[in-house]
Amino acid sequence: MSAPAPDAALRHAFEDSRRLMGANLFFDRPAVVLVPRGRAVGDTVAQRAWAGRVEALCAALGWPDPQPQLRAHAGGLQLAFAAPQNSLFTATEVNEWAWERSADALHSLGAEGITPCQPTLGDAPDVAAVFAARAERERSRPLERLRQSAGQHGLPCLVDDDTLSIGAGHTSVSHARAALPLPMDVPWSRLGDVPTLLVTGSNGKTTTTRLLAAMASAAGHVAGYCSTEGVFVGGERVLAGDYAGPAGARAVLRHPRVEWAVLETARGGLLRRGLALRRADVAIVTNVSADHFGEYGIDRVEDIAAAKLVVAHALGSSGTLVLNADDAVLMAVAAHTPHAAAAAQALFAERHDHPALVALRQQGGRTCAARDGRLVLALGAVEHDLGAVAEMPLSLGGAARFNRGNLAAAALAAHAAGLSPALIAQTLAHFGAAPADNAGRLERWSYRGATVLIDYAHNPDGLAQLLAVARALQPRRLGLLLGQAGNRDDAAIAALAGTAALFAPDAVWIKELPLMLRGRALGEVPALLERSLRAAGLAAECLRHEPDEGAAAEALLRWAGAADVIVLPLHTTAARARLGALIAAQR
Repeated sequence: MSAPAPDAALRHAFEDSRRLMGANLFFDRPAVVLVPRGRAVGDTVAQRAWAGRVEALCAALGWPDPQPQLRAHAGGLQLAFAAPQNSLFTATEVNEWAWERSADALHSLGAEGITPCQPTLGDAPDVAAVFAARAERERSRPLERLRQSAGQHGLPCLVDDDTLSIGAGHTSVSHARAALPLPMDVPWSRLGDVPTLLVTGSNGKTTTTRLLAAMASAAGHVAGYCSTEGVFVGGERVLAGDYAGPAGARAVLRHPRVEWAVLETARGGLLRRGLALRRADVAIVTNVSADHFGEYGIDRVEDIAAAKLVVAHALGSSGTLVLNADDAVLMAVAAHTPHAAAAAQALFAERHDHPALVALRQQGGRTCAARDGRLVLALGAVEHDLGAVAEMPLSLGGAARFNRGNLAAAALAAHAAGLSPALIAQTLAHFGAAPADNAGRLERWSYRGATVLIDYAHNPDGLAQLLAVARALQPRRLGLLLGQAGNRDDAAIAALAGTAALFAPDAVWIKELPLMLRGRALGEVPALLERSLRAAGLAAECLRHEPDEGAAAEALLRWAGAADVIVLPLHTTAARARLGALIAAQR
């Protein structure tokens, strides 16, 4: 069989991939993922050689059953394989070497073609010794002993570059990796675990996370949570920044005051670093939508769903997976994902009589949905009335349809984690009444007679839901702030603008995000947004530009008058603080 000559994209895909190289840990089967960027590597000979070299080198290193998996996507090719937990950096280098060697070998053959065969290490006889030495240097026997002892005691063990911790929250202890104790010196009797809940999804993560933390606090627990807004313990922010990933999870689970942990778990952290923990009591997937296509091999909504469902790995057979039954893509992917199907499932939906919810209740399962305007939590035939949905502040009188899903998801997760229906209902009845309860998420303010809605709404689905709320308020005029980070492709940016145009805003201020260009030129994203808005039918006189998010929001406020509704999807906390001060001064 002959193979065509590879081009520059094949030859140099490895070099482009090095910047994105990372080890993703999925519990007892670590996976090392290589993502060549640029054009897809389509030559099957190179692909088979890549996987074959990985298998051959793993065998030489004594790593059993690597199970290499190849996956082509729009941006290139991925190969993942199982490797020992104590050798992930070395495994990453093995993957790099195998790809580079395979691409180089194919390139050197030109157009003459080759006969495919099972690669061996004959073309690099010393490579196994080199990687064996690297694996030995990476390996830490004191860490291995502590990790094994923690497992024998049934305790979580979290490890990063600098620190090892055993136990969780107020029953944990941390040690610098440079000064690890012997297992006999660990105070095992005072170490333990805390209830741990994971929250992921395309939209609604932060709201659901905050709501769960409020429920835990109402139950008398010191709640710790991480999110895109930072790390919070007992209602106080202890770290500022985007902590919706493994670093945030470790910060919560290592904090000496935490008794209940809620961990927002975003797509980026999952794809770059995997999960920080091996065990959780509950995991929620709120929904999935088209966003971040083209990054880390994500090309379809189904890929987003598969990435989000990684959280089910932490549940085993004893945890509860909370899913949105109204999300057909999510449910279909979950049904064919072994670690999701293995967990006990709890379902929420818009309607109590959703067929999937009815079937689950008949099996004694847990559901939550609205019936006759009231939120009903059910465990089999036993039902709990959690109150009128329209009277729950987060629902905005029932107009915020997406928050009705967040309310139901949080109620299910809290109940699965042991909180009482009465306490859950009590929290739902008041959470969101104060803007500080859910800062930056459907905040509602009054400014000179206009209604101001502040939200994150960073993708078409989120923006559509936010604008639907705005239109439900029946504004005299509708004003919108619109912008996007540069790490979306042109189609995604156009889709955001198209969504905005569907709601016929009377004025759109297009903002620049100079700190979120992410590879784009200054002005490129605003220009794409304007072209798409004009193509969707918005007149040029409706569109304005501002080079700064805060200035654009202030300009919209100056434009607003009585009975207008101003929609402000804000990306940065600085702009939100600036706007909050302006509104507070007016009040």
